[in-house]
Amino acid sequence: MAAPSGLPASVAPVICRNVPVFPAVPLSADAAPFTPQGADVRQRGARQQTDAERLFCRCAAKLRGLRADTSQLREELNLLFDQLISENFNRSLEPNINIRPEDVCHLLVNASCLVPMSQEHLVVKLCKLVHHLLNQLKVIMDEHTLDVMLKYMTSVLEACSTWTHLGVLQALATVVYGNGPQCHQHLNNLLGEGGVLLLYSAPSQPDMDLRHMALTCMANICVRISGQPPLDDRHKSVCFSVFLETLQAARPDDGDELFYCIVIQAALKGLHCCLLGGKWKFGGGEVVGSVLAALKGAPGVSVEWPTVLNPAPLPHYESPSERKPDGEVTKPTEAAKDGGGKASANKKRRSRGKGKKTSIEESRRDDEDDGEAAALAPHKTGSEAKPAVSLNPSWKRNTSDSEFSDPEGSAQSKLRLSHARVRQGALHCLLAVVKWVEKRTLYGYWSSFIPEAPVGNGTTPPLTLLTIILKDPSPKVRACALQALSAMLDGSRQFLAVAEDTASPPTSYTPFSFTLATAVRELHRSLSLVLMAETSPHTLTQVIKCLAHLVSNAPYHRLRPGLLSSLWKQIRPYVRHRDANVRVSTLTLYGALVTTQAPLPEVQLLLQQPEGSGAGDCCGSFTPQDSRALSWRRGGETPSPRGPRTPKEAEGGPPWLLTLCAALVTMPRDEPSDSEGGGGSTLEPSPVRLEALQVLSLLVRGYISLTQASLCEIGQLSARCLAESDPSIQLHGAKLLEELGTGIIQQYQSESDVSESTRVPMSQVVQFWKEVLSGPLNGALQNQQHPTLQTSACDTLSSILPQAFAQLPEKTQLMCITVLLGLTYSDSDLVKMAAVRALGVYVLFPCLREDLMFVADTANVILAALDDRSSNIRAKAAWSLGNLTDTLLVNMDCMEVDFQEEMSDMLLLKMLQAATRAAADKDKVKCNAVRALGNLLHFLREGQLSRALFRQPLEDAVRALVMSVQSVATMKVRWNACYALGNAFRNPDLPLESACWSGDAFAALCNVVASCKNFKVRIKSAAALAEPGHRRCYGDAEGFGRVWRSLAAALRSSEDTHDFLEYRYSASLRHTLSRALLHLLRLGLPLDVPAIAASLVSEEDGGGGVREHLIKYLRAEGMGEEKDAAAGDAKNPQQRVQSLQQTVERLKIMDTDTEEEERGKEALIYFLGDLLKDCEEP
Repeated sequence: MAAPSGLPASVAPVICRNVPVFPAVPLSADAAPFTPQGADVRQRGARQQTDAERLFCRCAAKLRGLRADTSQLREELNLLFDQLISENFNRSLEPNINIRPEDVCHLLVNASCLVPMSQEHLVVKLCKLVHHLLNQLKVIMDEHTLDVMLKYMTSVLEACSTWTHLGVLQALATVVYGNGPQCHQHLNNLLGEGGVLLLYSAPSQPDMDLRHMALTCMANICVRISGQPPLDDRHKSVCFSVFLETLQAARPDDGDELFYCIVIQAALKGLHCCLLGGKWKFGGGEVVGSVLAALKGAPGVSVEWPTVLNPAPLPHYESPSERKPDGEVTKPTEAAKDGGGKASANKKRRSRGKGKKTSIEESRRDDEDDGEAAALAPHKTGSEAKPAVSLNPSWKRNTSDSEFSDPEGSAQSKLRLSHARVRQGALHCLLAVVKWVEKRTLYGYWSSFIPEAPVGNGTTPPLTLLTIILKDPSPKVRACALQALSAMLDGSRQFLAVAEDTASPPTSYTPFSFTLATAVRELHRSLSLVLMAETSPHTLTQVIKCLAHLVSNAPYHRLRPGLLSSLWKQIRPYVRHRDANVRVSTLTLYGALVTTQAPLPEVQLLLQQPEGSGAGDCCGSFTPQDSRALSWRRGGETPSPRGPRTPKEAEGGPPWLLTLCAALVTMPRDEPSDSEGGGGSTLEPSPVRLEALQVLSLLVRGYISLTQASLCEIGQLSARCLAESDPSIQLHGAKLLEELGTGIIQQYQSESDVSESTRVPMSQVVQFWKEVLSGPLNGALQNQQHPTLQTSACDTLSSILPQAFAQLPEKTQLMCITVLLGLTYSDSDLVKMAAVRALGVYVLFPCLREDLMFVADTANVILAALDDRSSNIRAKAAWSLGNLTDTLLVNMDCMEVDFQEEMSDMLLLKMLQAATRAAADKDKVKCNAVRALGNLLHFLREGQLSRALFRQPLEDAVRALVMSVQSVATMKVRWNACYALGNAFRNPDLPLESACWSGDAFAALCNVVASCKNFKVRIKSAAALAEPGHRRCYGDAEGFGRVWRSLAAALRSSEDTHDFLEYRYSASLRHTLSRALLHLLRLGLPLDVPAIAASLVSEEDGGGGVREHLIKYLRAEGMGEEKDAAAGDAKNPQQRVQSLQQTVERLKIMDTDTEEEERGKEALIYFLGDLLKDCEEP
């Protein structure tokens, strides 16, 4: 430890173990101190300390040597503190500074022990030192130091004079930054009732500096550093209330505007930190409305806003109130936060041509490079534009430079800069609210931030996000507003789905669907104006991204055509912008255009236009601000392999967008872009090429009919990508192949409406896959360094058209199978999943499913994957096992007995046992495991079922299905389990009449068909109950009666549901139940008739709906477009009536043994005869 300066000069050196021996030197103020850092000194080796490090070590040593009773303690501390404060420890300027955090903590603890609270000047200087060191060295304090410093500062705030508190609060803000959860022992003193932070942050606090520092302390307490727990909800709620109260409070009349802006910035920062904590936890809708009102409203200007925004079930319009007198000032913060008041509304709005563009452009001419610098420059709005009603706050009015002297102009520039920062902070808070508040809650507030009617025609524009985007002079503020708008649009597809304006609205009222459609059109119009005027590349990128979110969520198939055509032409020049980020966002927008409701007729027409069409129109209607920014390619032309074509030449050719994306991927660019330096003829930056490949994939997915003419060219492009060294390019090349293969498969599906003449010819498909499989795709399949690429390559193999696979050379087929079987043993879970899934696809191929060896090999691989530790792999394996068992049933029908006899009994047993175990796994595994069980139970023959080896596995399998039907698992599991039981009941060799598990299976289905809330589950359970083809399968009369009563009760309650979404399946449910009841009638025996008749007679007396539903079924009424209703029932109405007549004839000749059976028989014949008469009536 260094000695104080008053000690003798000759001191014997202290020698410790593992510490180097230093020669004895006289101690003085200039001598290098001894710092016992041991191994750290040796670790530094010969590295020379910087001046800042030497100063810090010297001062730290002196502090350690000082004692509280030293005579010149005050002077020594003053000198040391001054030296440390005057030194620059900023590592951004001096990266070589290497001062350990623990040394800083020791210094601060020592200093706090030496500075008495009576020496207030030293206290202030110590606090300044704390802020200086922690802020510049970015030190994370340990818990002991944090506790010591917090105790010291809270004591100072209680004991010292008020004039010291500003410096103490500044140091406290630095100490608590990100340490809120660790300060829990001191938070009650700071944030509790009567706490110093609550006292100084109150709106009644006259000292703006103290108020600002107190709010900063609270904001820093709420800051959450990654990896640390959040602040507890109680204290966070206290801070949240203070921040919100600050934003809602009025500015003091005698307060300085600039200082007040700084206070608001601190409150907004704190509110933002609170909102970033995750899900909204600060109260119900009223609190949300208060926050949104505080972020948007402008009560201090000519427009009055309520303190709470209420969600609107229907659109409401906000109108400006009468202007207040200049002396009447209320809450002045919100307009600055919204930014809509930053620009006045022009009385004359020009809607077309260069007039409107110029008025917007002139306000942004000088601010494209730096947002805050732009705010420093005066905002020119045109002296001739006199707004009828000003939207500017009285403390935010724009003025010209000529009205001020230089000092005044500087002050106004600072004020404008501060206002811009306030608006930026408010928009950050709005973005956090949008992200963390439930979407459904926010939809009610859309009308407060997005206009629901066109703005113009001399009316004052409302204060909305579009006002900021169009009018704010700061590019950073405009970008923040665009981010908030993008967040609101993201995920709003369900909300916007009701928008429609294809028909004229009623004159008596405006439907909500038409209001939403108007809002979508206004968003298009406003964002198009911004796109024309914006010159900042960063903000321009946000504009295009916002348009992409709008396009992805708006229902254009319900809107009048034209919106997308205008946007399509307007964004075309931006694919040639010199900024790579702008080019990427433009391609993202094109991707959204070809994805939304694809195939959309309007987009299809745009894609079919020749390359040169619309160029003149585009240039006439759209003049980008920076023509040089859009012409970095040679000649300013879009790269394409050939020149413009005439419309006749364009027919059948590739779409312009396809040609563009291919050129961006393969052709070199002639000039460097802003975002990447260097020259020479190089390819596009990787983000641009990747986005172009993604657009190609989306184009192929949505518009395969337009891209199929370029099948070979796309294959060559993908091969070129796969041959590159960049794994990302290779990955997207493989995904492009997969999309192309999937699109071809969809064309050849039986339910496809694509005519045979318009499909890709089979010979071309075969040739395409021959070239692909003989190219670099093989290398991607074997690239073990990049598992994601291998996964995508496996998916590509699974997208081969089955008919084309059959025509590939045998060695190519064998290569695909061998590679996939080998990749199932990969160390990567992703690769293993993809390989198992691909084999599950291949096993359905007609050319492979009859290959017993391939089926057996695939089964063994799937069984091994079902025991994998990864649930994702087990889920894929269960899906593949379901496909494999589907193949068994297809082969059983096609190949009859031969295939069943050749199939190994032991392999079938293993599959049955593995599927039974998987049925007890997670739901994502179980849903396909039960499907496989149903197929296997259907496939097994009498010779296998009668063997003792199969008896117990058979019972376990059925019980697993019963448990899945009765479980609380997802509805997909229960739906599949009911279907599986019905599938098993189709097996005539299954001993339903004698098995011990048969009663449980029927009981589970009866319970579900009558009580399950999900109609799809009830449909499948009813269908399963109608599957047995013989009366003996239902057991005795009691079991048969239970099934009948359950189906009848389910039919009576088929319209009882509280979930509106279930009504989609109500017709299908009634259809299936009616078919099941008539099926039981055909199988009924004399001993069953009394129960059936009693049920129908009570139905007649009770006036229920079984009779009416049966009549509708026989007449085939009420089905609509429900396809599920016809599943398993191909009979037309005439055939259904004939079947019922046969049932009546069978009943008439049926012999009965008892009088009860005879009465039941007569009642049943009468009921059915009546039913037939009703069906014959027109």
